[in-house]
Amino acid sequence: MASWAEQLQRELAGRGLAVASIPGKGRGLVASRTFFPGEVIISQEPYASTPNKILVGSSCDHCFASSNLKKCSICRVTWYCSSDCQKEEWKLHQLECRAMAVLTEDRKKMLTPTIRLMVRLVLKRKLQIEKAIPSSDISEVDENQLVLYAQMANLVKLVLPSLELDLKEIAHTFSKFACNAHTICDPELRPLGTGLYPVISIINHSCVPNAVLIFDGRTAYVRALQPIGKDEEVSISYIETAAVTKKRQNDLKQYFFTCTCPRCVKVSEEDALLESYRCKNQACDGFLLPEPGEKAYTCQKCSISRYEEEVKKMTREILLLSDKASSFLSSGNTTEAGSIYKIIEQQEQNLYHAFSITLLHTRETLLKIYMDLQDWQTALTYCRLTIPVYERVYPPFHPMIGLQFYTCGKLEWLLECTEDALKSLTRAADILGITHGTKSPFMKELFGKLEEARAEVSLKLSTSRGHDELFS
Repeated sequence: MASWAEQLQRELAGRGLAVASIPGKGRGLVASRTFFPGEVIISQEPYASTPNKILVGSSCDHCFASSNLKKCSICRVTWYCSSDCQKEEWKLHQLECRAMAVLTEDRKKMLTPTIRLMVRLVLKRKLQIEKAIPSSDISEVDENQLVLYAQMANLVKLVLPSLELDLKEIAHTFSKFACNAHTICDPELRPLGTGLYPVISIINHSCVPNAVLIFDGRTAYVRALQPIGKDEEVSISYIETAAVTKKRQNDLKQYFFTCTCPRCVKVSEEDALLESYRCKNQACDGFLLPEPGEKAYTCQKCSISRYEEEVKKMTREILLLSDKASSFLSSGNTTEAGSIYKIIEQQEQNLYHAFSITLLHTRETLLKIYMDLQDWQTALTYCRLTIPVYERVYPPFHPMIGLQFYTCGKLEWLLECTEDALKSLTRAADILGITHGTKSPFMKELFGKLEEARAEVSLKLSTSRGHDELFS
C-alpha cells in the first residue's frame, strides 16, 4: 500500500504540482506546469477546523456561515446553520458531543479554539487514517512555550478522559499548530476560525509571494497572483507584509525561519520610506536619514535637517494623544476617539513621510471609526488616503488593495459620486477577480454593484446628451 507521501505526490502530479526539496527551506510546493494569474493552483478542505468564537455562536461549525445558527441541544457548545451542515459533521461531532456534554460550565469555558482544534484532531485520528502535519523542530521552541503546550495537553486530557492519550505527543502537535495551522478568514480577510490544511501547509512563505491563500467558507483556495512557470516554487505570505523588514522578520519568528526573499535580503529605500520622518520643507517629498554623529536627521533629497529633540517632542505628544484616543475607543466613546485621532493624523502628517506605516495605521483606524459612525464623507476621505500606501507596499494584485477599492466604491456610491464609484468598483473587480475568483457570493455581489454603477453612469450620460441636443 502506498504511503501518504507517495499518494500525495500522485495527486499533486495530476494538478501540475510536486513536492520538492528547496535549498535553505526544506520541503516546498513546485509547479510542474505554467499557472496564470487568477488560476486555482490548489484547493483543500480542512482536515480539522474550529470557529474562533465557540460559545457565543458567531459561525457554523461546518461551513462557517454566520446566519440561521442553532445550538446543538446536547453539548450546548456547537452551532450549525442547517441540518445539512449538522449531518456533514455528525460522524465527528457525535464523539466530540459526548465528551463536551458532560463538562461543567467552567470546563466548557476552557475550550479555546486551539484546545477544541486539538480535541477534534485527536477524534479525527480515531475515526480515520492519520494525515501528517508537516513537522516543526520542537528544540527551537521557547521553554516557556513548551510548558504552555504541556498544560494545554493536560486540558485536552480533561476533555477526553476516556481516551488513552500520549500527552508528550499532544504537546508536540501543539508546537506544529503554531507553524502549520491557518487562520480561516471571510472574503474581507476578517478572521473566522482556524484550520489544518496538510497540503497547503507545505507551501513556503515569501514577502513577495506569487500566490495568495483565500477562503470560501472553510475551503482554502491558493490562486496565482502572477504567471508561475514550470519548476517555479509556489509561495504565499504567512504574515502582514505592509511592514518594514525588521517587523516582518520578527513576526516570522514563530515559524522558526529567517525569510530570504528579495524584499528581505536587500537594503532598500522602501524600509526608509515606511518608517521615516518627512522633510521639514512642506514642498519637499523627501525622507529623513539619521546624521552619523549628529543629533539630527537630514533629508536625502534637499539636505534640510531636523533636530532629534524636535522629533522626540512631537513623538511624545502623539503618544500621549494616542493613549487618550485608545481609552475613549475602548470605553465606547467613538465620537471623542475620532476627534482625537484626527488631531493625531494631522500631527503625524507633519512628522512622518506620506508612505509611513504609522500614518497609514492611524488613517485605517479613522476609516473604521467613521464607518461605524456612518459619516460616509469623512470615511471616504481616509479610505482614499490609504490606497497609495497600499499600492506601494503590496504586489499589484493583492486582496488588500482590491478590498480597499471596494470600500471606496461603496462609499462613493452612497455619496452619489457615481463616476468615481464606477472607477473604484472596476479596480476592485479587476483585482479581486484574480485573488477571489469570480463565482463566490461575495464576488457576485461586487459584480452586481459594478453593473448597477455602469447602468447609472450610462443613464446619466444619455440624459446629459439628450439635454444638450434639446437646447442646441
